[in-house]
Amino acid sequence: MIYSVRGNLIHIEPTFVVIECAGVGYKCFTSMNTQRQLPKLNNEAMLYTHLVVREDAAELYGFSSTSELSCFKLLTSVTKVGPKAAISILSELSPEQLAICIASSDCKSITRANGVGLKLAQRIVLELKDKLKVFETSDADMPTAGSGTAEVSFGNTQKAVEALAVLGYDSAEVLPILSKLDQNKSVEDLIAAVLREMAAR
Repeated sequence: MIYSVRGNLIHIEPTFVVIECAGVGYKCFTSMNTQRQLPKLNNEAMLYTHLVVREDAAELYGFSSTSELSCFKLLTSVTKVGPKAAISILSELSPEQLAICIASSDCKSITRANGVGLKLAQRIVLELKDKLKVFETSDADMPTAGSGTAEVSFGNTQKAVEALAVLGYDSAEVLPILSKLDQNKSVEDLIAAVLREMAAR
């Protein structure tokens, strides 16, 4: 299995990029979100990869972050969701946005992805929400709200915990990080901050 590729970015098209490593050009199918994170042509780039092997082809998919790679694997574990559909969804939604959509049963936002209808979006939410871990957190486990902190801040923290569970993170991992963050941040900002912290470890 190829874990990642690092080399010179020599070609970009809407659905894939080519990274040259030691004289070999690796064609990596990517989301538009990943392409937005890449440098200009002829600069060094690195992608986390996943190799999809079928009877008639072997295709390499590349991602700018491990969280997007995790989302790709989760999406392709859903019945009738292939790699192309998963890439289409990740071109429309960031990992943080997708996690929120699943945790909140927001099928409509997922249908914004090209080629994804309502029935498929509903299937994605249903199957991935089943994988959502159930957290039994006591009041002591949750970040304490200071005087004057709005209730919505506590709610956003809980929503962030639930959404991060979709990405496979346990509450014991994320609560210590969330407790240090500004609880007035949006759910998406809280998730993004946790993912950055986890990636830096």
